[in-house]
Amino acid sequence: MDQPDTPQTYQLALVIDDHPLFCEALAMTLKTVAGIAQVETAGRLDTALARLGLSPRPDVVVLDLNLPDVTGFDGLIRLTAAAPGVPVAVVSSMADARAIGAALSAGAAAFVPKHSPREAFRAAFAALRQGRPWVPEGFSPPDAATPATEREEAIRRLTLLTRQQAKILQLICEGKLNKQIAYELAIAETTVKAHVTAIMRKLGVQSRTQAVLIARETSFERLLPDG
Repeated sequence: MDQPDTPQTYQLALVIDDHPLFCEALAMTLKTVAGIAQVETAGRLDTALARLGLSPRPDVVVLDLNLPDVTGFDGLIRLTAAAPGVPVAVVSSMADARAIGAALSAGAAAFVPKHSPREAFRAAFAALRQGRPWVPEGFSPPDAATPATEREEAIRRLTLLTRQQAKILQLICEGKLNKQIAYELAIAETTVKAHVTAIMRKLGVQSRTQAVLIARETSFERLLPDG
């Protein structure tokens, strides 16, 4: 990624987290250490996605991975599809190397452990304004020569989906039929079928069940230690 000649200025940030007290504390931190004038909050991914469709669009998004309407890294994948070009900083209590690597693969521009000191947030947003990614000190990305894990490959495939396709896949994972999906999204059933075909092609699968299994590879449970 080419670095801008001058650092970007962030005027509006959107914080997505379902804990009001943390949202309030993080908003104060962003205003103090990152110089962001206005901070809006959303407690659910669907609320955040609706906000991103309005003007003015936030300059940066801060996302907690664990939301009530999200399973695993699905929220991050759908968010980056909905707001291309808007950097997403993940702020999460899950901060081991596997979680950080998965978040970066899913499109995060920065990863800040949730209980980091203010200086970490200052450094992260300074990097983002210069067009650079930011990760905690000590994080080592996987060797490029190392074959991708099933989870990493699943995330790579899921990032190919459009916002609408990602939403439809979520509904498929919830067990919804094409007719139900069409009703919920207010689109024609034939349009749903076309999207499902495109989803399976992008994921490299032959059935809805296989598509669901790909999506489940991105769940947090896959990051837990064996046993």
